[in-house]
Amino acid sequence: QVLLTESGGGSVQPGGSLRLSCAASGRTSDDLNIAWFRQAPGKEREFVAALTWSMSTVHADPVRGRFTIYGDTTTNTVFLEMNRIILEDEGIYYCAAGRTTPLSWTASYDYWGQGTRVTISA
Repeated sequence: QVLLTESGGGSVQPGGSLRLSCAASGRTSDDLNIAWFRQAPGKEREFVAALTWSMSTVHADPVRGRFTIYGDTTTNTVFLEMNRIILEDEGIYYCAAGRTTPLSWTASYDYWGQGTRVTISA
């Protein structure tokens, strides 16, 4: 069992920045891919970014150039640095861990956190 705990959400103005954290604990291993997904009200959960076990990164088109995923192996924490935030970035952000691909599919992940909410307010 892998436990994922997200933090860092909150309210931010358009154009602002946030950094989300995902702390992994339990039976973590070196072959895990970690990803961020988000879900806006009334919409399906969508892929945001992923960090593979080999430290490669993938970012979805809507966030590429604004968001950056990176990890700290010493603390088993994966971060999502969010810059130049726009209204469309609002939603609940979930951290996920898995060992299969495609990285953008929710079905590739076996473990999910409870989510952290990001609210955009002008």
